[in-house]
Amino acid sequence: MKKNNKRSFIIGLITLITGILIGWLLFGSSSNSEDASHSHETEITNQVWTCSMHPQIRKTEAGNCPICGMELIPLSTDDNSDENPNAIKMSPTAMQLANVQTAVVQSGEAVKVLNLTGKLTPDERTVFSQTSHISGRIEGMAINYTGEAVRKGQVIASIYSPELVTAQEELLIAFQNKETQPELLIASKEKLRNWKLTEGQINQLIESGKPMNEFPILSDLNGVVITKFTNRGDHIKQGEAFYEVADLSNLWVLLDVHESDLAWIKEGNEVQYQVKAYPNRSFTGKIDFIDPIIDSKTRVAKARIALNNSDNDFKPQMLVSATLESRLKSDETAIIVPKSAVMWTGERSVVYVKKSANNGLHFTMREVDLGTSLGDTYIINSGLEEGEEIAVNGTFSIDAAAQLAGKPSMMNPKGGTMNMGHNHGGMKKGATENMDEMEKTMEPNRKTIKIDKEAKKALNTIFESYFELKDALTEDDLEQSKREIGNLSKALSAVDMNLFKDKAHKSWMKHSNDLKRSLDQSKEADYLDQLRESFIPISKTIIQLHDVFQPLNDTVYVQHCPMANNNKGADWLSKDKEIKNPYFGSSMLNCGEEKTN
Repeated sequence: MKKNNKRSFIIGLITLITGILIGWLLFGSSSNSEDASHSHETEITNQVWTCSMHPQIRKTEAGNCPICGMELIPLSTDDNSDENPNAIKMSPTAMQLANVQTAVVQSGEAVKVLNLTGKLTPDERTVFSQTSHISGRIEGMAINYTGEAVRKGQVIASIYSPELVTAQEELLIAFQNKETQPELLIASKEKLRNWKLTEGQINQLIESGKPMNEFPILSDLNGVVITKFTNRGDHIKQGEAFYEVADLSNLWVLLDVHESDLAWIKEGNEVQYQVKAYPNRSFTGKIDFIDPIIDSKTRVAKARIALNNSDNDFKPQMLVSATLESRLKSDETAIIVPKSAVMWTGERSVVYVKKSANNGLHFTMREVDLGTSLGDTYIINSGLEEGEEIAVNGTFSIDAAAQLAGKPSMMNPKGGTMNMGHNHGGMKKGATENMDEMEKTMEPNRKTIKIDKEAKKALNTIFESYFELKDALTEDDLEQSKREIGNLSKALSAVDMNLFKDKAHKSWMKHSNDLKRSLDQSKEADYLDQLRESFIPISKTIIQLHDVFQPLNDTVYVQHCPMANNNKGADWLSKDKEIKNPYFGSSMLNCGEEKTN
């Protein structure tokens, strides 16, 4: 009996355990599967999609942008918190795609590298006028063109002068009466000497015994004729010039020094310079004079270097480019950063500081106070400390990510929704901090894109304003250039972006934003050289717009100046085939070449 009870108990226990196990397998597994499925569905549901050109668009599923038709990209769902809520997270892959490079901030000796341009001119101390010492009519010219060499004592012209004929007759009469009136002969000779006749000419006249109607005029100077004022048959008065003559064995190198650079240049500074005619040769000289007066149109002063030209290798008006290194006081150091690290809006200057955190690399925008420009670098007065790491390349890519993320950026310092110029709907908070997807949209499409007549008409207004700006810079007109900057900005703002569809819309938005940024910077310019520096990116964008949309019916020319942009070269667009350089104006008006048309 006891055995049966024990056996029944064991069977019941086994049955109970088996039932529990089966129940767990059936219901527990299903519950876990439901939880996993629910989690996956929630993850999919929470995915948000946006447009890289219109970040105010938010969709819960993939598709195309309702504004421009571009394919939507996913927003990051990474909820890891940054150490700084305004920081932009960037993976190493994203940094590589965006070509972001960083450098550690260092202090050192501030060396200002001045890149100057100028030309050769005659030494003003050796430029003289060959004048006529008597009045009369020019019967012949022995020196007939500029550039001709002339020697002292050489016959340069022959002249008929009634006064001179009378004086010769007086001399001959006085010579005949020299025994009785010797003082009269002395007075007659002295009169001719005052007209610069030589003793040889006077003696020859006495020997011939008759006056000369066409009297030869002798040169008082040695040199080269640089300006010719008279021609055969002209009537010339006493004291008027036949020619302007220069001794070209010594020349001046005259360099243009912008007003903003004058504090960095002193008499005695050593300068390395090249003459365009001899590109493989370099010359060294010292500044011996700085013009105390600034040109009111070009806002430049002249710095002078003496050049020995005894071998006649150099010619006046040859173009020169020069480099001068100027240093702060020897005991001073400064924080120095590359120009590529600084983003400048005209009112604010910002850099992106790199920080490392547990969840990756971050960049935070920081405003800095800019000091003097040192060529390719800036002195930082405040805002950075030695040892900090900053982005020195790819800063615009980082800033674009900040704009998409609604965080503080160069054009939107307070962060939040960025006004893209046209808001078609409410822009919700939050956007991607991951640059990987965004970088796919960064490369511009330079292929020609067809647009309709209305879009071309709108672009024509922009191009006409641009050509007016180019002409004003060519004429060295600062005030007119400023007005044309304003006109170009108005023309850009007046373009309806809805005229551009699909790919054209994407391209227009990129180029119009680039052009607006360059125009905003140019509005802060006070001097012509600053406006001309801003004209470089303006022209670059205008040329890109022309390449992409081909809006003009007339032929235009892309022209290039190799000496602009600190000898890196710069382009501009022109309606005229003739070169008229907007980067140097009247100082080197015809410097340049045609690249394409």
